[in-house]
Amino acid sequence: MNIKPLADRVVIKLLEAEEKTQGGIFLTASAQEKPQVAEVLAVGPGKLNDDGTRTPVEIKVGEKVIASKYAGTQVKIDGVEYTIISEKDVLAVID
Repeated sequence: MNIKPLADRVVIKLLEAEEKTQGGIFLTASAQEKPQVAEVLAVGPGKLNDDGTRTPVEIKVGEKVIASKYAGTQVKIDGVEYTIISEKDVLAVID
């Protein structure tokens, strides 16, 4: 992957959606919810402030995060789908 996000943007790869329910029922692709858990693949340099300084992004490459459900822009590069979101659309980091 050769995506370099700008400002406070983050490139994530959504993890696979659940294919079956807790009761063991398999779901079709249309019935599956969009996943919210993702792995961070790239992070921008941070938001540029009015005074010219940068506020660095708090998220690190390799972390697993929970993103807003329908946030960001999906892009497909070499057959792999990535999502580019703003740092504010990351709700939590998973330990």
